Amino acid sequence: MLSAISHMPNYDFQEIRARLDSSAFNSMHNSPYYADAVYPKFSSDEYARRYKKTREKIARAGLDCLIVGGAPSHWSFGGGVLWLTNHREWHSMAVYLVVPLEGEPTLIYSMGGTHAEATRRAVVVNDVRESRGGNFMHVAAERIAELGLTNDKIGLTCVDPQYHDYMPVNQYRALRDKLPRAQLERVDDFFHEFLVIKSDAEQAYVKRAGDLCARAIQAMADAAQPGVTEYQIKAAAAFAILDGGGEIDFLILGSSPMQNPGIIFGNPRPSQRKLQKGDIIINELAAGYEGYTAQIGVPICIGKPTDQVRRMYDQIVLPGYQCMAEQLRPGKSLRDIWHAGKFFREKGYQTRPAHLHGMDLVTHAPHVGAEESSAEEAKIILQPGMELMLEPNPITLDGTLGIFLGHTVLINATGHERVTARLPLDLIVVD
Repeated sequence: MLSAISHMPNYDFQEIRARLDSSAFNSMHNSPYYADAVYPKFSSDEYARRYKKTREKIARAGLDCLIVGGAPSHWSFGGGVLWLTNHREWHSMAVYLVVPLEGEPTLIYSMGGTHAEATRRAVVVNDVRESRGGNFMHVAAERIAELGLTNDKIGLTCVDPQYHDYMPVNQYRALRDKLPRAQLERVDDFFHEFLVIKSDAEQAYVKRAGDLCARAIQAMADAAQPGVTEYQIKAAAAFAILDGGGEIDFLILGSSPMQNPGIIFGNPRPSQRKLQKGDIIINELAAGYEGYTAQIGVPICIGKPTDQVRRMYDQIVLPGYQCMAEQLRPGKSLRDIWHAGKFFREKGYQTRPAHLHGMDLVTHAPHVGAEESSAEEAKIILQPGMELMLEPNPITLDGTLGIFLGHTVLINATGHERVTARLPLDLIVVD
């Protein structure tokens, strides 16, 4: 069956520089393009640490090779592909990295030509191959054949750890057809255990993301004037993140009159509604720096807060947040955090179900909600290096007004650090 695996040629730039209008363009290597491009990367020691952990787990699982899927979705943000290569994908449902137990890893990138050449400058792997029009698993099978692993055990990671989605069925069938003797095994959320505790280098990136979040909130407040639309507020936040060298994960915001509120959480699809004096803007956004994200939500009032809003924030929202924040230190359990979150019901308010969640690259387990967690999850103990998003969202009992307050923290040796600390813990009031 190995004869069914056909290898496509790679063309050195010197061979094809005068015929770039041919199909050889997509297989171009060693061009002078983007040679002076600058991309932030972790140290070689940091990547050596990551590959060592990955290969140790591959060996423990009895695998000979791992095919790592990385999607551009909110729930992945590149996942294991990002962690091992520094690549984040926008062009396809997922890209893939072949990691043998021994030997050079291979990134299979969606595009060829100049797109692939730019990617080669940005990533930390030497072998970057194009997918040849989306035939990712044809290319993966070729690489596995080169490694002599066509009869061996191949692990497949999920491309979306939140919903446990794997590669599309057409990709799986292609891999199965090309490697009929290989043992293919799904290995689920392979990388979470490596991402849940951040190294010092990773924490520095999280802090950069947190600062970008705070910049974006301030930009929203600066733009929030009567007559400005919600989508223009979104644009202001987006510019602040991109101008600061970051990336947008999500931008959620909605507005409503404080005198007659009809909002409990920001709008995932900000509209053309024009802001008015007396509005409140409820928001949550997430910014990334080189793939590491942080999240934030700070209510913004256009004009003086109404008595209801001021009282609710001062007596319920902030004290409840602080009550939960006191539990964010090493040795505390998720159950301790859940108990602290009972503050809101005891004070006569309800909340959205979610109170806190973890972050690896993006939103991930563990979760703490208004309802009690499972016994297994409740036993999870906080450790230094964990990244958490504390996001209680108190709501009036009549369900008409909710005030979301959320900040990302890193657990440290003595407690926690709020990575969005550029902003104080208060309502933002725009005159």
